Amino acid sequence: MFSPSGSENSFVFLEGSPKPTPSPSYTQPDPLLDKIHPSLLPSYIPGSTRTYAHDWSRTGTGGEIKPNGRHFVDAYGRICSLRGVNVSGCSKAPMNHDHGTFPGDHEVVTFVGRPFPLEEAPEHFSRLRRWGLTFIRFLVTWEAVEHAGLGIYDKEYLTYVRKLLLLLPSFGLSAFVVVHQDVWSRYSGGSGAPAWTLDAVGFDLHALEESGAAWLLGVKGGGHVEAERGIWPCGYQKLAAATMATCFWAGDTFAPKLKIAMPDGQTKPVQQYLQDAFLAMYATVVQALDGLDGVIGFEVMNEPHRGYIELPSLHKFDYNTDLHLSHVPSAFESFMLGCGYPTLVSHWTRSFPFPTRLTSRSVLNSASRKAWRPDGPTQGMCVWEMHGVWGWDNSKNEGVVLRENYFVKDPMTGRKVDWYTDFYYPFLKRWTDCARKVMSNDKMFFVEPIPNEFCPPSWTVEHQLPNMVFTPHWYDLNALFNKAFGDFTVNVQGLSRGMFLPKALYWGQQGARENYSLQIQNIVDHGYEVLGGKPILIGECGIPMDMNHKEAFESDDWKWQERMMDAMMTGLERSLVGFTLWNYNPDNNDIQGDDWNGENFSWFSRRRGLPRSLLDLDQFSFTLDNGGRILSSIVRPYAAKTAGIPTRFEYELNTGTFVFEWRSPESKDNIVLTARETEIFVPSLITYGRKLVVSGLSADDKYTYDETRQTLFIVPRDGSSGRMHKITVSVDPPLRPQFSVNTFWGDFGEAILSGLVIFVILFVVIKYYFYM
Repeated sequence: MFSPSGSENSFVFLEGSPKPTPSPSYTQPDPLLDKIHPSLLPSYIPGSTRTYAHDWSRTGTGGEIKPNGRHFVDAYGRICSLRGVNVSGCSKAPMNHDHGTFPGDHEVVTFVGRPFPLEEAPEHFSRLRRWGLTFIRFLVTWEAVEHAGLGIYDKEYLTYVRKLLLLLPSFGLSAFVVVHQDVWSRYSGGSGAPAWTLDAVGFDLHALEESGAAWLLGVKGGGHVEAERGIWPCGYQKLAAATMATCFWAGDTFAPKLKIAMPDGQTKPVQQYLQDAFLAMYATVVQALDGLDGVIGFEVMNEPHRGYIELPSLHKFDYNTDLHLSHVPSAFESFMLGCGYPTLVSHWTRSFPFPTRLTSRSVLNSASRKAWRPDGPTQGMCVWEMHGVWGWDNSKNEGVVLRENYFVKDPMTGRKVDWYTDFYYPFLKRWTDCARKVMSNDKMFFVEPIPNEFCPPSWTVEHQLPNMVFTPHWYDLNALFNKAFGDFTVNVQGLSRGMFLPKALYWGQQGARENYSLQIQNIVDHGYEVLGGKPILIGECGIPMDMNHKEAFESDDWKWQERMMDAMMTGLERSLVGFTLWNYNPDNNDIQGDDWNGENFSWFSRRRGLPRSLLDLDQFSFTLDNGGRILSSIVRPYAAKTAGIPTRFEYELNTGTFVFEWRSPESKDNIVLTARETEIFVPSLITYGRKLVVSGLSADDKYTYDETRQTLFIVPRDGSSGRMHKITVSVDPPLRPQFSVNTFWGDFGEAILSGLVIFVILFVVIKYYFYM
């Protein structure tokens, strides 16, 4: 093995130099290819290029990152492991959001400065580069672009976003842009769509909360106390968000009578109105960001939701799929509440072993406030009453369901509907066609299923998009719901699909790693099974920093956060797919958290960091770590660019040791590899003051580690088809252990065995004295 000296590291392969001659052990590449990495030169010294492992700029990749089968590849055919963050949770709300006046002044909000002002960008991008989190899922919202009204786009905001993303390649970063939403809009309790979309359908923005059509306390600074914790996802089932989602996806099917007045005096069906507006907005975003090297793709929408589509009963929601917490009106009860009828509604509280249980019922909307405006397109009538789904019996003074299964079948034909095939896939086709018309170069299209669902079997080839990337989300739903993590973890994914209860229970850190690995692998495997050769990237995954009653904020002991993040990262690494963590939020603090619905996911808080004047922006600088928490669990080695097919990666943070295995491409892989050099991100956080030890290479293989670039460069001599490679990398001296990787038998085995011994002794004694 060969580890070059500092003088040898200064070698640079200059543009214009003769094309290198491939090693005899490599297949001669197509002569038409002009992207040949200098590592094909037999005399090449590892690390001689200007780049580093986690550099996704054109310099670092030789051109562009593109999908190739199940993988992302750079211009040299190396498989890229894209690892990064969502930037940012604070982008859900405008800079001038006022909890006290919300939802007023919605036309004059501004998102310029979200996620951070332009002048702060070098600090944040440098920090993410240092941590190896150089692939960004960048959040914009429909409201940020078009808050002032239909067709009125905020050019100042779009200019700001373009200037911000223009900086990405300078820091080795790359991004895809997602139009983010939760529960349809801030004005229905989440984020996303502008206020005028609800207004256009006929909702009274100032009556949604009192009428029970939406839960807004979480977007007005609430959600932090126990009585409010974790309620916001229930908003998907409430009248405002469920109606808007239903009209957006399937208004032509389920609300054909709802017509929206246009500025020219004509009317447009509600589905066409909402979808046309969304797509026109999206095209404006794509056009504004066209030509940016740092933007490699776009995601249509965050966590889409069916609304009422396919709801089998108007009298209840599915306990296994729809969160039941606090007041949970059925669809029918929501209809009546929205029309101003005081209605008895069930109230659910947290429990065990089931997450929640029905504990009481109480009357909501006692003030008889109507959610529908009399001057709206429904003339104050509930849109679902207008379509004969339900009615009010004046003689009995009660509501009556008229069409119980209305949202299950097409009301005109009686044919059973499917949200994916009838509504989602056709819309995705419209979206890609619209976006590609304003693109100068094709980008990747990122799409996801409904949260907590596996990739649907119906997502067959005819429904797949060009350059498609599947981006599902994963969270430990039990930990999120309880905001707690300890030695006992539960596989909620398995339980919701009928798993035998004892099999879904895990103990210890080893158990948590196995639990999370299984759940994440299930998502990945189902995706590959249906989609075949499409890349998969986990678009969101994260942990609540305010878990366990916020004890860490007082003690500054983050051991449980470290352990949970480690278990999740282990599962992600074992699955061999990329991911973007939720989330990096500079505005996070210990009191308000991420200042949205009581969430607190950001493991960085600028209020805990150094002032900008004291920061050194070089990726080797430890000053950038200030403000970060649980970094030992987050900042980990990974094979960023592999000259071959990764087959295994396993990292143990308690020692700083990792094992990486990969295979040289075969003809079946359909990959043209024009590089021998593999680049692995190895953070200086674990190597500073230590020696990096690499074992497993053959005598003719070469490597070097450059701590300033945080990159381990490896050039195997033998890259013949199908050749397996395996390295074990450690640091000397080893890292100080952060925690014990405990197991059930390790914690209780001795006690159990002792109990068994005592039981056997007692059994023998009793048998001898009483039965002999």
